[in-house]
Parts: sequence; structure tokens; C-alpha cells
Amino acid sequence: MLDKYENCAIKTCLALSLLLLGVSFMLDGNTKGMAILLDFYRLESMLSPQTMGLITGGVMMATAVMGALAREAKSNLITAGALLFIAVVALLTLLSPSRYLQDLGGFPILGSGQGIIKYAALIPLVLSIYLYKRYSLKQLAWLNYLSVAMVLYWIGGLKFFEFEAKGIVSLVSTSPFMSWLYDVFSVQQASNIIGVFDVFFASLLGLGLWLKRPNILWAGILGCGSVFVMTQTFLLSAQGAFSAQTVLGGLGQFVIKDLWFIANLLVIICYTKQLAKAN
Repeated sequence: MLDKYENCAIKTCLALSLLLLGVSFMLDGNTKGMAILLDFYRLESMLSPQTMGLITGGVMMATAVMGALAREAKSNLITAGALLFIAVVALLTLLSPSRYLQDLGGFPILGSGQGIIKYAALIPLVLSIYLYKRYSLKQLAWLNYLSVAMVLYWIGGLKFFEFEAKGIVSLVSTSPFMSWLYDVFSVQQASNIIGVFDVFFASLLGLGLWLKRPNILWAGILGCGSVFVMTQTFLLSAQGAFSAQTVLGGLGQFVIKDLWFIANLLVIICYTKQLAKAN
């Protein structure tokens, strides 16, 4: 079972992100995404993207409220089911070619799929906070690591491609913490450094879990955590994060999901502290 404070922090990350995403979707802030969703599930003749946005946003907001207020086992079970539903419905659309850049070869070169793979973080979180009695803390740590590793290896790996290097210029150049990279390195070199950072610390975190070494785990947690904390600063520094019409813009919707990976790391922190006590 997770510590009380980590459990509270995880639920806060989930509630905040789902509320903001839900409001944005209901205000028609993800029309293109809703159109892809409807096309994939062959529902375009039944629902408009705007209606789908209202439904999806409503489910997210209801789930956020239930997750924050639920105390009874039945309510927790409903919240767990809703989170899994949200995650699976989104993740299945990765089977659609529209999630990849076909002019660059398609799979595994992600386009809009970069935002979709982040829904994988929700599945181990559901297991960790609602179904934890079925798993050991070690198993939960590994399950949460898998989602962290997937996004850092996959999106981090894309940093070595020119299209992704150019795509993050508007984020890196406006960041007070990262803009210096362009003073020292070229656009591609800076992107390569970010990619190496992502892959290295994802690997280090996995190594710490494999060897059961708290010191390595802490280094991996700090490195991976810095990636997701840094992306949250883009909400304040980059244009397009917020919108007067939809609360979160496209960038904001992409970035806010990294709160889920911070929550994944909180589960791994619980396991790391358990290891440290055992040693």
C-alpha cells in the first residue's frame, strides 16, 4: 500500500489534469483529436467532434471529482473503471495510421500519437491506488516504470530526428531553464542532448529497479522527474499552453498529461523508501 501522502499527491495530479483536460475538451479545445477518435471507432455518422468533446470532457471531469471525493469502495471501483476506460479508449487509437507521420515512414514515427501514448500512465496508477491489494509494491513500481520508460524512450528517441528537433524549438527557446542550449549548440545538437538525457535516466531508473539499489533509484527518479517537472514550466513560458476560449491550448493539453508520469514516479518513490528501510 502507498504512503498516505504519496496517495494524496497522486490523486491530486490525476484530479487536476483531468479537470483541466475535461474543461478544455468540453469547450471544443480538441476538435481534431475528437474527429480522429470518431473515425477510428466508426462513430462519425452518429456524433460530431463537438458532441464527442462534450462527452469525453464530461467523463473526465466526473472521474476527477469522483477520484477526489470518493471514500467508499464502490465509488473507488467506479473511479478505477472510468480511468481505465479513458486510457484504453485513447490508447487503442494508436492502431490508427493517423497517429503517425506517414511521410516519414509511419510507425514508429509519432505525430499526434505523442499525446496518446501518455494515457498509458493511467493504467498502473489505477492499479496502484485502487487495486493495490492485488500487487506487491515491487510489482507496482515495475508497472509504473514501464509507462515512464515507454514515453521517455519513444518520445526521447524522436529527439534525434530533424522534424522533432525543429518541433521543440518554440518550447526550448522560450524556457528560462533550457534556452541556453541554443546559445551553445545547434538546434539538432540540443535536441540530441535532450534525447540522450531522456534515454539515459529512463535506463538508470530501470537499472535501479533491477538491482534493487536505492541510490541508483533516487538518481533515476530525480533525472526522470526533472523531465516531467520541466515540461510543466512550459505552461508558463511557451505560447499556446493556455487559451481564453478553451482554458488549455493544444500545447497545454499535451503537457498537463506529464503530471501522470510524476504520479508514476511517486509510486516508485514509495518502493525506493521501502528498499532503503530494508537495507
